Amino acid sequence: MYQLITRLNGCALAAAALTCQAQPTAPPGADKSAHTRALELGAKVLQGNGPLPGFHIYLVGFHPMRDMPENQIEAHHYCQQQNEDFAQCVLFDGSSRSANLHGVEYIISEKLFATLPAAERKYWHPHNGEILSGQLIAPGLPAAAEKSLMRSKMNSYGKTWHIWNTGHHGEHNDTLPFGEPMLAWSFNRDGEARPGLVEQRDRRLDVDTSHIRSERKELRELARPQTGVDAMQGQFARPTSGIPGVVDSGSAGKSD
Repeated sequence: MYQLITRLNGCALAAAALTCQAQPTAPPGADKSAHTRALELGAKVLQGNGPLPGFHIYLVGFHPMRDMPENQIEAHHYCQQQNEDFAQCVLFDGSSRSANLHGVEYIISEKLFATLPAAERKYWHPHNGEILSGQLIAPGLPAAAEKSLMRSKMNSYGKTWHIWNTGHHGEHNDTLPFGEPMLAWSFNRDGEARPGLVEQRDRRLDVDTSHIRSERKELRELARPQTGVDAMQGQFARPTSGIPGVVDSGSAGKSD
């Protein structure tokens, strides 16, 4: 009997039937570095008042819908770093405990993106434009810690689905999560965001996107061409222009 239990290696015995709990799926990726663990600890202390305990990294950014470019929302991300290459985020329409959950995002490193089948890559948006434009922020973190966090996300990708149009600061909203999930994308050129969208966020959160952008100039040297930068080019209702350092992998070396 002792040998049998030893071979079961922790599986439960119940009512004469031997059953084992399936092990949870672990995403691929390198173990968290000491630097990442330090950032997580700091985020837990400084940003840990959101609607979802355990998801301590708090980011605020913007998403246009992939098939509806002018449907653009402000997304409050509460993220959990699973390992050095994979994070998962729950998206809300605000930062209070009464905020509505309206989407999910998975974030993967450039290394994991390279392992994706070609047919899968069309669902993943690039992050360099969000970071180098200054639009993606981590409220509550000191500037140096925020820049360090953004440095760790350079060249990464996100897969985002929004499941409820809850309305944003005067925009139309649905009373319930109607319709199909919407694939979201990232802003990759100046002018893609609707006028006032970023400015309203800045006033409410008392931040200055232009200043943040200037402070992140040194991150441009880390930027590599990314897939999907030009995926929505020409689909917006306004003239747009390139963000320095943000280049599509299919047009690298060409003029803007």
